[in-house]
Amino acid sequence: MEYERARLLLIFQVSNPKIVAGVALVSPSSLTGSPLVPALDQLADLALWEAELTADPVMVESALMRRLAAVPDRRSGCGLRHPLVVILTLTACATLVVGSDSIAAIRQWAARTSPAVLERLGAYLDPFTGLFVVPSEKTFRRVLADLDADALDAAISGYVADVVRRQAPRPQIPHAPGPVEREQRRATQRQRTHPALDGLLPGAALDGKALRGARTIDGGRVFLVGAISHEHGVILGQCQVAGKRGEGPAARALLPRLEVAGMVLTLDALHTTKATARLITQQLGAHYILILKGNQPLARAAAQALLTGPDADWTDTTSIDDDHGHGRTERRTIRTAPADDSLFPGARQAFRLRRDLGGLDGVWTSKEIVYGITSLPAEAAGPAHLNHYERAHWGVENRLNWVRDVTFREDHSQVRTGTAPRALAGFRNLAISTARLAGRANIAHARRDLLDHHDAFAVHNIGSTNGKQT
Repeated sequence: MEYERARLLLIFQVSNPKIVAGVALVSPSSLTGSPLVPALDQLADLALWEAELTADPVMVESALMRRLAAVPDRRSGCGLRHPLVVILTLTACATLVVGSDSIAAIRQWAARTSPAVLERLGAYLDPFTGLFVVPSEKTFRRVLADLDADALDAAISGYVADVVRRQAPRPQIPHAPGPVEREQRRATQRQRTHPALDGLLPGAALDGKALRGARTIDGGRVFLVGAISHEHGVILGQCQVAGKRGEGPAARALLPRLEVAGMVLTLDALHTTKATARLITQQLGAHYILILKGNQPLARAAAQALLTGPDADWTDTTSIDDDHGHGRTERRTIRTAPADDSLFPGARQAFRLRRDLGGLDGVWTSKEIVYGITSLPAEAAGPAHLNHYERAHWGVENRLNWVRDVTFREDHSQVRTGTAPRALAGFRNLAISTARLAGRANIAHARRDLLDHHDAFAVHNIGSTNGKQT
């Protein structure tokens, strides 16, 4: 820390010799306990402020644009008018708003962008009319269909990670006047009735999703694999696979691109393979929770034999979680037993999870029993922790797939050209993550709160000068 202060002071001294004239730099070791430390703190803040003033205003204000600017432009430079970052930023901000679920709607929304905001974005200025020009719908389609999709997903997930790590400002979405929205009240109530357990590790769930209306060049279905954070509900990354059978290899290709060291990764039975288990534990330094089903019959039979017995024999390693809502009652009972590599690579515990469902009258109508394994040792995750992680994993259906299908009407989209389906899915992921990072539980409600153009751009700190809208 002292070294950083000295370095910033040096920067400030070089750029402002008159202000700090006569102030001598000292070695980092001599700063400890020195009365100069408060002064150095002030000078360091001034140095950072000076650096921001001399930097490009848009890059300083918008962490999203800074990330999107790193996406390579595949177009020929001959006759190029519209910068790629402008097209991507307009698409990102339009997708935040309700109704902007197609390329035609995105362009229609962008066409109403004010000249002041277009100037801040760096839009093309027509030399004959002196007006800033919004890209045409044809340009939006052509650019989105020929993107470096991996680079775009990396830029989007990088921005989300910056916000989570507090290296970028948290987005703000204005609330409509009136009482608190229902889903927001439910989320607040659940935080009170189901507080987070002590000792939980950050987690992420991996799951695949087909874009039913889209097709690849050869007529196949567009299939994406994504990772969503347990805690924040934000999308950490995604990649595309040729079909459902390629989901496992795609997940193994996606995980090394994410910063998952020390995290708990929850995956469904499709990913329960030795290759995935070794990748997570040996190469990525993370933990897994995997479900054992028909694709691993020997391991499932071994776990079943290990966890067989009356409930009275498993009292010390059992956790029960009851939940009520949406017209039903759910009880999740999990029991655990020690395991080792002989059961599965990296395994430290096996578990049996029983789900009982019934009405609000307390009468159980169905049950399901599944077996699983985890690399988490018992001292790092007891039965209650495993119950929490497994419940968080199944939340991906409601927090990601359902939102994209219903709120963004993703399956109704028939965009099929090139990388456009994946790109639009990436921008939907960004919109979902943005709303969640802003603390909004209902994504549809948040989109309706952004009907004003200035509000939509302000979410990503675009179109403002010194905190005021331009």
